[in-house]
Amino acid sequence: MSGWGVVLIGLLPGLVLQNLDVHFGAALALQCVVVAHTGGALARVLTSTSVRLVALGFWLFAYVWLGLAPLAMLATDMYPLDYRTGEATAFAAAALTELGLLAYTAGTALAARRGHGRRVVLEPLLSRRLTPVPVLLLCGAALVLAVALIPHLGGLAAFFTSRQAVRQTGAASETARAMSIWAVAVPAFWGLLGLLHLPLLKGGDRWLRKVRWMLLPLMLVLNVVVNNPISRPRFWAGTVLLTLLFSWRRFDSPRAFRVTAAALTAVVLLVFPYSDYFRYNERETVQVVSLSEQLTTGMDYDGFQQMQTGIDQVGENGFSPSSALAVPLFMVPRSAWPDKPQATGAMLADYVGYDFKNLSAPLWIECFLWAGAPCVAVVFCLLGVASRRMDDIRERLRDSRSTLAVLLVPAFAFYQLILLRGSLSAIVGPLLLLILVPLLLTTRSARSSRVPSPVQPSANAGHAPIPGTGGIRDQSHQPG
Repeated sequence: MSGWGVVLIGLLPGLVLQNLDVHFGAALALQCVVVAHTGGALARVLTSTSVRLVALGFWLFAYVWLGLAPLAMLATDMYPLDYRTGEATAFAAAALTELGLLAYTAGTALAARRGHGRRVVLEPLLSRRLTPVPVLLLCGAALVLAVALIPHLGGLAAFFTSRQAVRQTGAASETARAMSIWAVAVPAFWGLLGLLHLPLLKGGDRWLRKVRWMLLPLMLVLNVVVNNPISRPRFWAGTVLLTLLFSWRRFDSPRAFRVTAAALTAVVLLVFPYSDYFRYNERETVQVVSLSEQLTTGMDYDGFQQMQTGIDQVGENGFSPSSALAVPLFMVPRSAWPDKPQATGAMLADYVGYDFKNLSAPLWIECFLWAGAPCVAVVFCLLGVASRRMDDIRERLRDSRSTLAVLLVPAFAFYQLILLRGSLSAIVGPLLLLILVPLLLTTRSARSSRVPSPVQPSANAGHAPIPGTGGIRDQSHQPG
């Protein structure tokens, strides 16, 4: 076992459980299996000889939010919310978590075994390359939108006050405010990223250099305003920062990835819970507490408890397949669809009787509410296949700095944390923007139709990649 395996499977769970009056039972025993599974997979990502961003995002979320946090909750019978369930429901929630993890691991293994064939969907998509004119037009549009919308969102001061200050504006509705904010934030992000990675023109690019250097400081300032962690959700601000970081060539080596990924893991565990300081106008005094107390009382970690609530809700009311329609039809207004399902987190809050609706609903319970355990297994297996293939394609095209493989894969890798946290119908709109905007900036690469398949490793090529964590390493590159 690697040093990271010892830390993630042994040391950190031990620190969480130390000095606690542990209530041991079947649910806690199964949760220890979940911690070992997620910790081992995350350790393999952190010690890998290839850069596996999508695998990192998935296993980091699973380890912290559905591994360590439930471990502390089950050991102490303390939860962030008031609702309580029995031992059988807690065991079912842990089993549902492990089912999704096993299906995801199976999906990555399946993609690894078929990894030498051509990807008819993802490969042509991720091989698309940036083109100058759309990037420049997007930058101009982002600046125009900023001038038009920022005054209606509270002005510049609101963006450096709190998320509450931006939300409490004179816009017509909460939905209109959210759409206005995302309409500025996403184009600003992709405009800056596109400028940084525009390829050189064959016939010279003196004019492009001048326009780029003129726009870069403007786009940088715009992103500081509309994508800062004071006024934007932490997951989104983190996605912007980490995508800019990991799309930089300096952070593309396995050694730099391992160091940065390890630092990110530490930040998520130790700093993330306190980074919500700017959510409201009136700040509360920051009180540093133990890791176990933070995991059992912090509202950031309500996911496992929400899974238990969802299981109880299914036991009483049955499955709700119609809820899945709210995801692809999220843009249909409630006036045209009066019975449109609520976001799953809000629906579970109504079931329990909470007034506070901004609760999470991990993808595990979303799928379970749709059609039970088989749906969880299918969705997570497909997610594992897609994740592995995205990491593989990015690894193979990592030297083509203007492709979507280098730009979009990191963005998805880190935004998937909020995708996994849920509610799905509440974040599918920003996710769609995150994917569609770069498609408008790119054109199909002539190389995409004849990208060579990876060379089969020879007998002395070294260890084979470990299934379940995603990513391959080009045999022509030495491990960092």
